[in-house]
Amino acid sequence: MSEIKNLREKMANIATEARKKLEEITDDVVEERAAEIEREFDAMMADHDKLAARADREERLEKAQAAIEAPDTSKLPEVEGRTAPATDQGETMEYRAAFMEYVSKGGEAYVSPEARQALIEKRVQVTGTNTSGGFTVPETLSNVIIETMKAHGEMYTSTMFTTINTTSGEPFKIPTVDDTTVTAGAHTEGQAPTDDGGKDVTFGQKQINAFGFNTEFIRFSHEMQQDSVLNMESLLGRLLGIRLARVANSKLTTGSGSSDVEGIATNAGAGVTAASATAIAADELIDLVHSVDPAYRQGANVAMMMNDSTLSAVRKLKDSQNRYLWEIGGYAADMPQTVLGYPVMVNQDMASIATGNKSVLFGDMSAFYVRKVGAPSITVLRERFAPDVGVLGYIRFDGCLSDTGAIKALTQA
Repeated sequence: MSEIKNLREKMANIATEARKKLEEITDDVVEERAAEIEREFDAMMADHDKLAARADREERLEKAQAAIEAPDTSKLPEVEGRTAPATDQGETMEYRAAFMEYVSKGGEAYVSPEARQALIEKRVQVTGTNTSGGFTVPETLSNVIIETMKAHGEMYTSTMFTTINTTSGEPFKIPTVDDTTVTAGAHTEGQAPTDDGGKDVTFGQKQINAFGFNTEFIRFSHEMQQDSVLNMESLLGRLLGIRLARVANSKLTTGSGSSDVEGIATNAGAGVTAASATAIAADELIDLVHSVDPAYRQGANVAMMMNDSTLSAVRKLKDSQNRYLWEIGGYAADMPQTVLGYPVMVNQDMASIATGNKSVLFGDMSAFYVRKVGAPSITVLRERFAPDVGVLGYIRFDGCLSDTGAIKALTQA
């Protein structure tokens, strides 16, 4: 934690100095000096971003390891009085050990009788039957997968969106309605209200499906599991999490929605078309914000979304008073970096600034639904990869933008 604290303190100091540097640019500063100051500012912020990336990695690693880094007592000599560390995830150490034995040895047929019994008992507890089938991924391993996914793309994990968790994958429909142009009418005493159907509410519906994706097989030897001092549970969780994150983030951003996951950028409403194919103007971002109805510009889930290269360009934009639109966050208060007062979600699967691309999204992100079917699951094969073991991760999800008026896009010319 001290390393993270040190990094955050350095970031805060750089942010303070960068702000002072910007304040040196006044109306009476010559153009050459202003350009020099901007270069110095950019250099400072480059250092700031490197520190931010390091701090984020340290935090994510710390969270992931805290959940699972209990000592592996199976590889230590017996010591009188030693007890297995407890977990706070509702999973017993016995089941966690049995599951990792199942993974490392390549299937139920190869585990010890004690491990097989622990696996069967858990399956009966979850499904009500001990018939053949997969086993529940321990919560600790599942948490590592999800934390890793968050570190590599937030479309699947962010709380900015509305999440729907289901145990099965049947399609279901969400009702939609656009009643924004209908108002109440004046009432005349003694006169019956008009009932000609002219102001009836018209409901629509959008279907959310469940599309499956796998990591392809990750191969490793069961000797590695037996002999390595590495925590295989942590390593496996990170490997699966990275692969699942890449596909989930990509699909939930730009999926076509036609026999495919619906991406947030795909169906975002038309907000503003930039004058240039290769640049964004400050006024265009302001127009994008105001292309969204004020009702959708309130609350904690309102944000901008863009990739990092677009953010780099946006950070250099200024208003008519020569002030940067981008604001440095207050790290001591855990305040986010903002543009025009709105937090920015950096999504590397958003399109870059180029002809016809939707480079920036803005609006109420809670209007985008992320449907998750259960938790990530694992399949293990031994025979195909003998003498190694193949492990495959599997995930099912879909996305749905419930109201295209809530989130709109800036599209390059």
